[in-house]
Amino acid sequence: MIKVLIAEDIALFRDGLKTIIEQDQEIKVIGCACNGKEAVEQCIKHVPDIVLMDIKMPVLNGIEATRLIKETNSSIRVLILTTFYEDDDMSKAFEFGADGYVLKDLEQDELITTIKNIVKGLNVFHRRVVDNVRKQYHSKKETGVASEKSGAEFNLTERELDIIRLIIEGKKNKEICELLFITEGSVKNITSKILRKLNLEDRTQLAIFAVKNGLI
Repeated sequence: MIKVLIAEDIALFRDGLKTIIEQDQEIKVIGCACNGKEAVEQCIKHVPDIVLMDIKMPVLNGIEATRLIKETNSSIRVLILTTFYEDDDMSKAFEFGADGYVLKDLEQDELITTIKNIVKGLNVFHRRVVDNVRKQYHSKKETGVASEKSGAEFNLTERELDIIRLIIEGKKNKEICELLFITEGSVKNITSKILRKLNLEDRTQLAIFAVKNGLI
């Protein structure tokens, strides 16, 4: 059973979300919060598998609540579910460890699928979030800006750096193995090794880390 916490300040929408997602027998709403502070407190108390997090809430907004939840328990997944389409919010959510960022106009079955995929460990971000990371990557590449730190400083091999670059370009494991002439299993193993070396949890964090530290 997937345990869900809903953080949304508009009662009508909050109740609607609860009704929609509990139609699936594999999902149970264990709590609701009307602001970010309550969301953080309920995460400590109930430890949900995933939080559906609105951004614009009183007392504490959803972005800061995400940061605090992840600092307290990084295993709790956070899906930003918002009406707003602002690059700054998306970037901060990305940076603070959100596991997904989607708009509220998605279909009911898409929401259910998104929740289940995130709980399984996948990241689900609106294309504009990924595009922002890619733009930063290509901007550095085209202007020839020197990397602030080399892969060697993080004990990364050339093969590991190649895989990081391809991940940032949005390549899937199957595409990476074809481009580098290695098996898909090797891609998975090397990616896991990279995450352990850098003390990161997933590809999303890896993409941010690589851009910030000039590894690509």
